[in-house]
Amino acid sequence: MTLTRRAGLGAAAALAVPRYIFAQTSSIRIGVLNDQSGPYRDDGGPTGVICTRQALQDFGVSGKGWNVEVLSADHQNKPDVGVSIAKQWLDRDGVDAIVDVPTSSVALAVNTVCRDKNKVYLNSGGGTSDLTGRQCSPNTIHWTYDTYMLGRSTGGATVKSGGDSWFFITADYVFGQTLQRDTAGIVTQAGGKVLGSVAYPFPETTDFSTHLIRAQASGAKVLGLCMAGADTENCIKQAHEFGLNNAMTIAALLIQVRGVRSLGLDTAQGLRWSESYYWDLNDRTRAWNERVRPKTPNGVWPNMTQAGDYGVTLHYLKAIADMGVAAAKADGRAVVDRMKAMPTDDDCFGPGKIRIDGRALHPVYLLEAKKPSESKQSWDVAKVVTTTSMDEAWRPLNEGGCPLVKS
Repeated sequence: MTLTRRAGLGAAAALAVPRYIFAQTSSIRIGVLNDQSGPYRDDGGPTGVICTRQALQDFGVSGKGWNVEVLSADHQNKPDVGVSIAKQWLDRDGVDAIVDVPTSSVALAVNTVCRDKNKVYLNSGGGTSDLTGRQCSPNTIHWTYDTYMLGRSTGGATVKSGGDSWFFITADYVFGQTLQRDTAGIVTQAGGKVLGSVAYPFPETTDFSTHLIRAQASGAKVLGLCMAGADTENCIKQAHEFGLNNAMTIAALLIQVRGVRSLGLDTAQGLRWSESYYWDLNDRTRAWNERVRPKTPNGVWPNMTQAGDYGVTLHYLKAIADMGVAAAKADGRAVVDRMKAMPTDDDCFGPGKIRIDGRALHPVYLLEAKKPSESKQSWDVAKVVTTTSMDEAWRPLNEGGCPLVKS
């Protein structure tokens, strides 16, 4: 058979069309992009993927005639790697929404990609409040926590209890910098003062001894840890080795239940931190935890970020059901608008809402690590000290500088 030039061009064009074009119109693809191997692996990682899939099961997608696939990848806490994966997913692999994305530098980079390509971005793991501030996007929902919320809840409560002078140890990238900025602002507004700070290279640092010596020498009452994951755990352990916990209050501005359990209550007792989800809050959170934990690696119980992967994915599926699969696939911005228009409600976070800047609102809980004698089992590590309502816990809408907010 002779292949004409026109036929050859047609065949080449057909081969060049991404394979997802030929998929069913009812097919949705969700990509979970997080740290699968580094310091934030336990905060997101494989369990974040499992919690995303749990949302599909609880929503009952199989009974709706939808074909929903969940992909996952490791961004290695590198913005260039995260951007490369996001572009491949959106351009070649037909991914409709990207979920999780811890590490704020990666989160902001992927935020730009999703906006430019008009796809849905459902962030749970990234902390920077800039996602709903000056870099807000009409394609983005920021679900679980942010640096302003952490600073307001933990920082504000610490100042009120007498911790009015602070020294910060800060991861030297966007998350740590933003967390220090937001917390320092809240401390200052509450009448406290910042006596000093030191930044450390992320993610290369494991020895915090010289930074802890500087903190102790500052004379500050509070040591503010603007870091997360394994860094927070290592720094707290080393602070106890130095006896620093006897001289200063340690404010872990971002730690989650697995990290507190890893520290052990002998070390962690009395530590205060803030979360928007804890497994033992109420009957709904306990029931959800029971559904998910048998599926996780080594029986690890899901934390706040992983619960956020579940909650935001479930709300995304509700929006798709409301507007139709074809319409949802055609316009990511329209999906996010629909998500903002619908009230939120799930077993992890309870009833809530999403603002025009993409900030999801739900209550925030100031937690305190229990004494070993108070704990009933190894995951029973915290008690609620204070609950901040969803309308008070987050940065006021008119203070973020989001271009979507009309003055």
